[in-house]
Amino acid sequence: MAAERGPTSLSALLERVRQAGSRETSVSLGAILEAVGRRSFAPFLLLAGLVTLAPLVGDVPGVPTLMASLVLLASSQLLAGRRSIWLPHWLLQRRVSRPRFHRVLAWLERPAAWTDRLLHQRLTALTRPPAHFAVALICLVIALAMPPMEFIPFSANGAGLALTLFGLALLADDGLFALAGYLLTGGTLAIVVVSVMG
Repeated sequence: MAAERGPTSLSALLERVRQAGSRETSVSLGAILEAVGRRSFAPFLLLAGLVTLAPLVGDVPGVPTLMASLVLLASSQLLAGRRSIWLPHWLLQRRVSRPRFHRVLAWLERPAAWTDRLLHQRLTALTRPPAHFAVALICLVIALAMPPMEFIPFSANGAGLALTLFGLALLADDGLFALAGYLLTGGTLAIVVVSVMG
């Protein structure tokens, strides 16, 4: 799974996503994943992270939990050594209307070019095997923590940003983004623990 590189920039990934289900009035998660490929872990993380961050979609109750399900399934299968990611039919059939889909893409494309300029191949020991297993394990922890985050203000946004950072790190082989993801994950989980204990 880690061997398939696919797109290596956020702009290239979004261009693939735009082609998903182009002849349909609504876009399914299955069509999006077919467009980006199911043998690479990075698009799964980016999709879940960006959807959780995006206005009009990420703010809808239940969406962070749905994205957590996606990350949980993908992370656990990567850790188990599967070469491609399997998802249940009910999850693949979740849909969004095409107008909303295009509005979200338009919102994401604005920072994409700026983000791509920050991505560089560096600190690759943090992104290449076997380090990608550590990323998968941390993302699994994030996914397990995301459902209660819906009740803690802004914590789901922190989780979405962490997933986005890890996805970008694996996409572009940029260990600095992975390091930022680890730090943000620690901070976000600390906020969740304090909120629950308090």
